[in-house]
Amino acid sequence: MKATLHLKSAIIAWIRGPTRCQGLALLFVPVLFACFALSQTTQAVNPAPGSSATSESLGASDGPQNFSNTALLRSAPTITTFDVPGAGTGPGQGTQGIHINPAGAITGYYLDLGDVFHGYVRTLDGTFATFDAPGAGTGPFEGTLAFSINPAGATTGIVRDANIVRHGFVRAPNGAITTFDAPGAGTGPLQGTRGININPTGTIAGYFTDANDVNHGLVRASNGAITTFDAPGAGTGPGQGTRTEAAACINPAGAIVGFYTDASDVLHGYVRVPGGTITTFDAPGAGTGPGQGTDCTAINPEGKISGIYVDASDVVHGYVRAPNGAITTFDVPGAGTGPGQGTYAQGINPRETIVINYIDANDVNHGAFRAPDGAITMFDVPGAGTGPGQGTLPASNNPAGTITGSYIDATDVNHGFLQTQ
Repeated sequence: MKATLHLKSAIIAWIRGPTRCQGLALLFVPVLFACFALSQTTQAVNPAPGSSATSESLGASDGPQNFSNTALLRSAPTITTFDVPGAGTGPGQGTQGIHINPAGAITGYYLDLGDVFHGYVRTLDGTFATFDAPGAGTGPFEGTLAFSINPAGATTGIVRDANIVRHGFVRAPNGAITTFDAPGAGTGPLQGTRGININPTGTIAGYFTDANDVNHGLVRASNGAITTFDAPGAGTGPGQGTRTEAAACINPAGAIVGFYTDASDVLHGYVRVPGGTITTFDAPGAGTGPGQGTDCTAINPEGKISGIYVDASDVVHGYVRAPNGAITTFDVPGAGTGPGQGTYAQGINPRETIVINYIDANDVNHGAFRAPDGAITMFDVPGAGTGPGQGTLPASNNPAGTITGSYIDATDVNHGFLQTQ
C-alpha cells in the first residue's frame, strides 16, 4: 500500500501510495505484487492452495527473556492457503490476504491475468465473493482494492479509476457498494481518496491526497459525513502530510492511529481520539533523517498501539505503545540488520498479540507473532519462496489469534493464507 512513499523501503504498509515499499516491501502499484514479495524458506512440502498444513514454529522471547521452543508448549498452528478464483498466475499477480474479522472472514484483493485489481471477501468456510466497485478502471493496475472488514462483514477500500485517480468505497454485507470522495481531494493521477479502515460502527478511517500532492487524514461516519484532519507538525509539501495504514488503525471507540511526514520528510506517529484531539509521538531509537521515523500500524480496543520505526541506519524495528504512552521496542530473532530489513509489526488484537512480518539478512520474508509477555513465535507458510522478496507476509490477526496474510512463491506469484492457533 504505499508508494511515492517514504520509509526508504517497506515500512509503510501497503496503502500509502502506490506502494508499501518503495523497493523492498509491499507495493501498491504495478510493482505492488512483485514488490509485495519478501519472504522466506519453507520447511514443509508445498500443499495445493486451499489445503491445510501444519507448520513448524519456533518460539523466542525478546529482551532479557530466554528463547523457548513453543512447539513443545502448544500444538503447532494449522495453515490453510487459498487463491481467489480468477487470480492471475504470473509474477506479481495473485491473491493478497489483508484483514480478518472476528468471525474469520477475510478481505483483500487479487490481481488477474490482465493486471487488473478486484476485491473479495472469503468466509470462514472458504466461500468467495468477488466484486468491483462502481467506476473502477479495467486497465493494468486499475480496479478495486479492499483493505478492511468489520464484524458485520462491511468492507472498505480504494477504487482506482481509468485515470488512476483514487476514490473510497464501502461495501455493505449484502454487497451494495457506495463510493465516496473527501472534500478537497485531488483529481489527478495518484491523487484522491482512500478508505482503509472500518470499525464495528461502520466508521471509516483513511486519507486523501489533494491537488498539490499533500496528504490529509479523514474520518467517514456511517451516515456518510466526512471529517478531515491534519496532525500537528505535518508537512505541506508533495508527499508529506497525514496518513493512516491498513487495516486496523481505527478501534471500536473510533480512536485512529497513523503517521505524519514533516517538512523534513521524517515520520512521526499519532493517535487521534474520537473528539478530534491528536497526540503525536516518536519511538525510542527512531531515526531523524528523511524516510526514517515512527509509524503506527494498528490499535486495539484497549488503546494499545503496534507499529514500526526506522532507525538512523534504515533498519526497521517493532514497538508496542500503552495507552499511558509507555513504549516497548522489540526485534524478532533472525531479523536482518541491513537497510530495509528488520521487524515489521503489523497488527495487535484485544489479547495484545502482535502479528509480525520480518525480513532476514537475505531479504526473505517470514511470519511471527508476539505474545503479551514478549515471547515471539516464528513461522513460514508451506510453499513460500526462499529468494529475496519472496516468503511469508502476515497482515493482520483477529481476537482469536487467527492470522491472515499472503505468501510469495518461488515464481513470484502471490497467494493468501490463514493460520489458526
